[in-house]
Order: sequence, then structure tokens, then C-alpha cells
Amino acid sequence: MGLFDKFKKENKKISIVNTSEEKEVEAIGWQAIEKEFTRVYPGQDNPKHYATIIKWIFGGNDPLDGISVYDGGDFWHFVSFGQTEIYEKESEYPDISGYGYELTFKLKKDNYDDEEAEIRNICGILQMIARITFTKNEIFQPFEFIYTGQTTGIDAKQKSNLTGFITIKDPTVETIDTPNGKVEFLELIGMTDAELKTLSTVGSVMEIYEKLGSDITDYHRDSIV
Repeated sequence: MGLFDKFKKENKKISIVNTSEEKEVEAIGWQAIEKEFTRVYPGQDNPKHYATIIKWIFGGNDPLDGISVYDGGDFWHFVSFGQTEIYEKESEYPDISGYGYELTFKLKKDNYDDEEAEIRNICGILQMIARITFTKNEIFQPFEFIYTGQTTGIDAKQKSNLTGFITIKDPTVETIDTPNGKVEFLELIGMTDAELKTLSTVGSVMEIYEKLGSDITDYHRDSIV
């Protein structure tokens, strides 16, 4: 897991520093993402937020600048900030912001021994998935599966039957058009080893998602295969 510092966001600007100058940049992409999530979760102007201490552009290990966690009632709804152009437009593709998507995740609320540890654990997983894209240029699409063959759970205590993920287009939020280009939201859903072993195609992922009947990850659910 990367190192995170929890704080409430108040300042929507960042200082970019190099050897010759310092400039303040407005986080227009970041604001657009927040606007969509506050549309879905009105009144949650200061959700839980976990900021990367040393940013990727300054040599840090975590590519996402931050992850916000909104209260969905029965679940926590995570969204990343950093796979798209959350500050200035830098890429040559005007219609797409950065890699074109941010990561999301819905974790079912439960009687966790340490809920904060579970939330931070998911933040670490989102950083890990983003790191694959940043270092290997691997772009994830809806209805793919992420299977590493690991047998330990994806929860903080590594005891869950869920060991990997499928991806879908997050049905809770809409694709947005920002000044830096289009941003989609790619949701990860936890899956068991047995479920993952049945997957090979987009069609098979779509089928198991339909059979699952929910996009909320529940660490204690039984395998559906």
C-alpha cells in the first residue's frame, strides 16, 4: 500500500514546482469529477479523502494524487483522482482526458474490526491498479477481469474468498465531459478464485456480472459458481 494522508479538501489548486519557477494550477478536471459525485451524493462536499504524500510527478510511488470515499448508505463509494488530467491539459488528444477513466469501487459496510484499515486497503489496491497503467501503459476496459492467481483475499486481513476483480462501467455515475476531455468511471468488483477461473472473454464477464446481480463488493459473500 502507498502512503496516504487523510484530509478534508478545501483548496482546489496545486503548486507545481520545478528548478526555475513555481506556478499555481487550477484543478479543473478534479472539480469536474467532484461535481458528478456530489450530484449523486448531494451534501457530501467533504467526503473522506486520502491524498498521496509524495506525488508521482515528484518521484513518488503512487500515481493517483488522491482517492475520495463517498457514503452510499450501505456501502462506501471510492473514486480515484489521477488517471485523467485533473489539472492542466497536457496530452495531444483534446477529446480524452489522460487515460480516459478514473477507477471506482463500492465496498459493502460491515462490522469490520477496523473499518479505517479496510478503507485504506482499498485505496492501496486502486493505487496498485493505476500503477500498472502508468508503468506498463495497460489500459483497462469494462468487462475485463483481473486475475493474478493469488489465493489470499483482497481485504485488509486477506481472509476473504474474493481474490481478484472484474471491471464494469460504473452504473451510479455518468461519463462526464470536462475542459480536459471525456472522463469515464471504471468500477472494480471483487470476485472469488472459482469465479475468475470461469472467465475468458468479454461475454463471460458480462454473464457473471449479470448473475452476480450487484456491483457492491461484499467480502463475506459465497461464490456463485
